[in-house]
Amino acid sequence: MKNKLKPINRLLILICSLGLIAVLFTPIWRIELDAPQYPEGLSLSIHANGLKGNVDIVNGLNHYIGMQTLHNENFIEFTILPYIIGFFIALLILIAIVNKRKFLNIGFILFVLFGIIAMVDFWKWEYDYGHNLSSDAPIKVPGMAYQPPLIGFKQLLNFGAYSIPDIGGWIFIGVGALLMLCVFTEFKKAKQKL
Repeated sequence: MKNKLKPINRLLILICSLGLIAVLFTPIWRIELDAPQYPEGLSLSIHANGLKGNVDIVNGLNHYIGMQTLHNENFIEFTILPYIIGFFIALLILIAIVNKRKFLNIGFILFVLFGIIAMVDFWKWEYDYGHNLSSDAPIKVPGMAYQPPLIGFKQLLNFGAYSIPDIGGWIFIGVGALLMLCVFTEFKKAKQKL
């Protein structure tokens, strides 16, 4: 029984793996744009395998200010992200089967590292997208960059840009929180046995 996981934690880990399966089929992140000329707003949703939403309209607008157009094939992330999520699904199921605290700790660390790397990659993509502007753009505003916010709100000329987690993103956050709870309760249990 030494270093075995609590039954409730094994169940929570399996629930986390099911949550990650749902992430494969739901939008992970959402960028919304509001402007007077678009009272209904524009939105881009980022899924594990590509962009959806008003991509063509956003690409048309981006042309005027010299931003790159968005095409799924330009992002290696959309090729590898489903496999990374699949890896974590399999890893969590394996952790529940192996039933060892050490594997839970390793899985949690890997999940947190993935989250950090994913957010850094997203920020770098946004930075490149908003700063590397074409010199042939019809509209040029000296010193202006169009980097969307990583999270929250930012005014970009007459567009208000909101960047927030979507259903899949909240599931990711929930999985991380549940795994942290499992790690914490297992640590507390091990400490009490000393």
